[in-house]
Amino acid sequence: MNIEQLRQQIDKQPRFRLAHRPTPLEPLSRFSKAVGGPTIYMKRDDCTGFAMGGNKARHNEFVMAEALSRGADLFVWGGLIQSNNCRQTAAACAKAGLDCHLVLTGPPRDEPVPLEGNFLLDNLFGASYEIVDAGMGKDLNRRIIDAATRFQDQGRKVFRWDRHVVTPLAAISYVECAAEIFEQSTAAGFVPAAIYVSSSGSTGAGLTLGCRALGQTSPVRNVAYVRWEWDIPSDMADIANEVSKKLDLGTQLAPSDIDVTLDYIAPGYGKLTEAVFDAISLLARTEGILLDPVYTGKAMSALLDDVRRGRLTPQDHVVFVHTGGTPALFAYGRELGEQLAGRKATPREISRA
Repeated sequence: MNIEQLRQQIDKQPRFRLAHRPTPLEPLSRFSKAVGGPTIYMKRDDCTGFAMGGNKARHNEFVMAEALSRGADLFVWGGLIQSNNCRQTAAACAKAGLDCHLVLTGPPRDEPVPLEGNFLLDNLFGASYEIVDAGMGKDLNRRIIDAATRFQDQGRKVFRWDRHVVTPLAAISYVECAAEIFEQSTAAGFVPAAIYVSSSGSTGAGLTLGCRALGQTSPVRNVAYVRWEWDIPSDMADIANEVSKKLDLGTQLAPSDIDVTLDYIAPGYGKLTEAVFDAISLLARTEGILLDPVYTGKAMSALLDDVRRGRLTPQDHVVFVHTGGTPALFAYGRELGEQLAGRKATPREISRA
């Protein structure tokens, strides 16, 4: 299948337009030089243009279309206090004219929640919310279902998080992103030796499926940010295969086709590490581009570790998909400040970078 044929299949799906597309594929020349190669390009999905950008702008084009087709008047979603997903979903609801209720988890319930980062934006976009004591995964999903049921009992027409419905819809958008990447990389004169992305679900499943549907062999290296309670490769293969069926692509993936690493999660979801800080600060000082500590910072730390280990060579051309998350930086002021205070860069260090 070629790119035009793939786009024709995607365009048959209901869609609520949100994102600026295609996003740029930008060469990171100073960053690439600082790490000693490979040549790194960044797919700027932090520039999707909606609610400060990110991959969920693409996701929500298909998810929101489904909610509207069902006649929903309330969207019930959930995640951590600093969820990028919740921020962009609240904004999409505002644009679509739907109410949004968020079930949020994070700090102990007896601690005040600072009105900052994504949580500040949730409020600005008009979302209502409740804060619960729940772990990410099945526990939080149950709380979302409880909240949705409560609103349904009040007569609301609710569309809620359901991973079996939502994840394949979201993944369609990254099948399309894969087409953009290969169209742009071909124009730039290279085939990616690898594509790096922070994902353990829809985004990476869509990218992997898109590559295979186009007959491309470039591996998609998914860097997991959380350890889910289910088998991640199997789940991502299931998502990809459901999308393949929806789009009539005729491509099937097995769990072994999913390249995902859990090696960069420690010390836990959303925890800033020295390696993550190094990745964030080096990119900021060389390219003026910001990563976040939760998702993209960890994915970039994995790419840099692969460079150090020789998994990537100076001759390779690599694509890093920037999935957004910049607002979360402002909730990490203390941790980032401590790292900055302990690592005052000298003029010589800056000039070498």
